[in-house]
Amino acid sequence: MNVVIAGGHGKIALITERLLAARGDAVVGLIRNPDHAADLEAAGARPVVIDLEKATVDEVAGHLAGADAEVFAAGAGPGSGAARKQTVDRDAAILLADAAEAAGVRRYVMISAMGADVDTPDDAADEVFVAYLRAKGAADDDIRSRTGLSATIVRPGHLTDDEPTGRVTIAEHTGRGSIARADVAAVIVDVLHDPQTEGRTFELIAGDTPISSARGDANSST
Repeated sequence: MNVVIAGGHGKIALITERLLAARGDAVVGLIRNPDHAADLEAAGARPVVIDLEKATVDEVAGHLAGADAEVFAAGAGPGSGAARKQTVDRDAAILLADAAEAAGVRRYVMISAMGADVDTPDDAADEVFVAYLRAKGAADDDIRSRTGLSATIVRPGHLTDDEPTGRVTIAEHTGRGSIARADVAAVIVDVLHDPQTEGRTFELIAGDTPISSARGDANSST
C-alpha cells in the first residue's frame, strides 16, 4: 500500500510511518519544516516539504498521485491560537480531502479528537481548546459528507507517550480515557488495511481488547 501522511512529523505520524514501513508499505510524509526530513527518513518515510496552510489543491493532489490512501495527522499544536486551529485542524484537513478527490484517492483516515462532536458552549473556560474541537468537528463533518471519499474518523482520548499495550477500547462512544500514541498509530495502520472500517467514526481509549478484535467489534456495532 502507498500511503501519504499529512503532518508527517507529528508524534503519532512518525510511529505510524515506522509501522507501515515495517509492513513493507510505501510512505510519504508531508511536512512544513525541511529540518524534519531526516526524522521521516529514519522512520522509513519519504519526506515532501509543503505548507498545507498555503498550498493549492493541485499542489497537494500532485503529491497524492499513485497513493492508495491518505492520513490526516496534522495539527496546529500546543501554543497555537484559535486562528490556526481553523487554518490547520479544519482547513488543511479539508484541503487534503479536496486534493484526494482531485487525485482520485478515495481512502481517507482522519485522526480527530474525542469531543469533536460535542456542542461546546461559547463561554467554556478554554476558548482555544473550544476552537480546536470545533475545527476538528467541522473537518469531520466535511469529510463524512463526501461521496468521493471512503473515510474513517478515529477520535482518540487523552494522548500519552506510554509504551504501547496493543489493547484498546473502540466504540462509537467509549467515555473519557487516555491512550498511548503508539497504540493510536497501531490502530491507524490496522484501519488502513481493513476496508470494513470505511465510513466509520469511532472513539479510542486504552482497554483490554486486542486492536484487531476491538476494531471488529466497532465494525459490527456502529
